[in-house]
Order: sequence, then C-alpha cells, then structure tokens
Amino acid sequence: MSTYIFVAGKNWILSLAELSTYFQTRNIQFKIEYFSTEFFTFNFETPLDSRTINDLGGTIKIAQLKTTLPSKTLKEAFLERNKPAQKQTIQTSITSEVLDGMVKASDKLLFGISVYTSDNAIKPLGGRIQRFIGSAIKDELAAQGKKSRFMGTGQERGEAQLSHVEVLKKNLVENQAEVLLCIGKTQTWVANTVAVHNPFEFQKRDIYKPNQRVIFGMPPRLARMMVNLSGCMQGKILLDAFCGVGTILQEALLEYATVVGMDVNSWCIKATEENLAWLTAEYSISGADFRVLQGDVGRLAEKVGVESVDCIVSEPDLGPALRETPTGPYAHKIIEKLEPLFFGFIEEAYRVLKPRGRLVVVTPVIRTRSREAVTMSLDEKLGEVGFKRVYAFTDDMFSSEAPEHGRLMGATSLVEMDERHKIGREIHILQK
Repeated sequence: MSTYIFVAGKNWILSLAELSTYFQTRNIQFKIEYFSTEFFTFNFETPLDSRTINDLGGTIKIAQLKTTLPSKTLKEAFLERNKPAQKQTIQTSITSEVLDGMVKASDKLLFGISVYTSDNAIKPLGGRIQRFIGSAIKDELAAQGKKSRFMGTGQERGEAQLSHVEVLKKNLVENQAEVLLCIGKTQTWVANTVAVHNPFEFQKRDIYKPNQRVIFGMPPRLARMMVNLSGCMQGKILLDAFCGVGTILQEALLEYATVVGMDVNSWCIKATEENLAWLTAEYSISGADFRVLQGDVGRLAEKVGVESVDCIVSEPDLGPALRETPTGPYAHKIIEKLEPLFFGFIEEAYRVLKPRGRLVVVTPVIRTRSREAVTMSLDEKLGEVGFKRVYAFTDDMFSSEAPEHGRLMGATSLVEMDERHKIGREIHILQK
C-alpha cells in the first residue's frame, strides 16, 4: 500500500472531486483515508507516478507519506509545551526515510517545512512548529556531515506553508527537500513533496496563446478540472459546443484526446484553430487531432453527428457582465432568458453523446444584493431528456478510517465562485 498526500487548491471539494474522477477513469484503485479543507490522504495499491500533477488543475502539491504520529502528541508538544512530547515529535519527524533524499543531495542543501491543518487550535502555531522541526532537521543533517539551510516563512504570513512557486523555483522536489506536516483530527502525516503544480504552464496557456477572450474567458486550471470530471482521456473524443477561443479543447488535447469545437461566432472558430495549432507546436503533441466547426448549438447533432462523441464539456452564455450586484428579480430574469439556450443544448448534447457518455456543463450562479444565490433548475429538463446525474462522491471511495463523509454525499453539483464575483459557475456532471 502506498499513501500520498494531496494539497488542495482553493476549492477543496472541486479538487477532491477531480482527483476521484481522474483515478476512477484510469482504473487506478484508491481509497480516501482522510480529507479536510487543506489536504487529502489517499491510499493506492501501487506507487503513484508523480507526473500525475501535470494532468490536474486543482492540486497544489503531491507528497509521499514517510511516517505518522498522533496529533495528540503534536498538540501536547506545542500547545502545552510538553518536553517529552516535543522529543517524540522530533524522533518521529526526522526518520531516515524523511531525510533520505536530502542526505543524498550532492551540494549544500536547501530544505523547507510546510504545515497544513484545518484545526483552529493549532493553526496559529504553524510558524513555531515549522521552525522547531526545521531546526531539528538541520541539526540531524549536520550530525551526518551535511551542510544545509532551512527555508521557512516569515511571521507576516498567515500560514506556515511554502508556496508551490517557492518549492518549484528552489528545486526542493528534486531532493525531496520539502517536508509536509499534515495535521488531522487524530493523526498527523509526515511526507516529502514529490510533485508541485506548475502555475507557469497554465499561465502560458492562458496569456501567451495567440488569441484571448479576457472578459468571458475560463481559466485553464478550471478547464482542466472540468475535462477530468468528464472522464476524458487518451483515445476519447471530447466536444465543446461553445468553444470560444478553445481553452477547454486545449486542456483535452493535452490529454491526447480527439477534440471537436463548435461556436456560432466565426471569429471564435479562427481564434480556436490558431490556438490549438499553437498548442500543438508548443507542446510537441504528436498526432494532434482536432477540428472546429461554425454553427448554432440547435444544429449540434446535424453538425457533429448522432452518438459521435464520448464527452462534452461546455460553458454556454452565463449572462451579461454585471457592473453592480443585481436585485433578486433581475437575477431571476437573467436565468429565465438563458433557459431556452441551455435546455436546447441539453437536448442536442444527449443526441450526440455515445451511450454512457458524459456531459459536464456550467450554469450560472448569480449573487444578489440580499446575498441570495439564484441558480438554474435543470432537473425537470434532465428527466425529460434522459440524463442522469453523476455524483462526485460515493461511499466506496472512502476507507473505513475516513472521517464522516456524509456531507459530501448526494451533492448534485459543484460550485466555483469567489467572494468578489457577482456571477459564479455551477458545474453539473451528467451521464447519458
């Protein structure tokens, strides 16, 4: 059994859903041992390829478990300043397995510590824990004849965590020189980072592609998560019926899927073709297979073909760009005006999907002045057409040791919305 820690992005539920679907799609056996707002612990039957991080949009770091200790011991060590507990914490946290990669480093070593916990009692002590463990590791490396420097975080930071950018720029992954202390309710996991999210690649695909659509654009990170939620992978055909400038298609093409885009706007067709050609050259995608069609979504089956695609991932029109937070009646009016477009699309999507194919579609979430969230109801239309909802989480994903996960069960959608946004995204996973 191999155990790995996944540090979540800002939307932890969406991150966990992406991971679960990604592994299920590839028949990688797993059990979720623990989950929190900050990190997840997964058990696998075989070691995980660290390059998996490149396929994910919602994971910041992947770390391999080295050892564990009771969270009670850690709390006694730092909340109560218990000396025996502090000694036990050091002895457990700096085992040979934790330090193995650092000891083998050829030059003077730079290492770091990051502390993750959603426990409000111990969270304020993250900096103290970081410095305490860092000092102990530095002393142990010196005892083994290894010169090192410790990279911590300043007191001005709210969290004692190195960012993925810092880990990437300081080359800490190569020597497994970042140690994660992930503090759960009863158990603390000590792990070495084996992979980090590379934001520069997503940034490149966002702002350096030939054509952008700033106001209505989807971040490549979210596009990748939606592609993964669709079950898309190499050998499958993915369609985006509202392709815009091709952001979703780009992420699917990087999975070596065959991609088909469609849009009513002729400029978007040309822009998408140029962006996909750029991506193919930039990432040396051998045998890239894509086509982009102009047409109205009401003629989707006529344009693409009945039962011709495995996955559809689309974000239709989410309404006008709002300068001010709308009233409730105006928000409902926006939704009502969009419904014919969405309902027609759902009908056509069902026709073009192969049996058991998936549709991942975004509908708008509008925040009103009274803080009401106005959404679009799809259930009646889905029942009429024949789509079934896919629930992101099922009981069999979780180990018997996992914390109570009932609150995750039965969620019919996943919401992506920052506090500053007036219109957010509600992501639905549907199956034919």
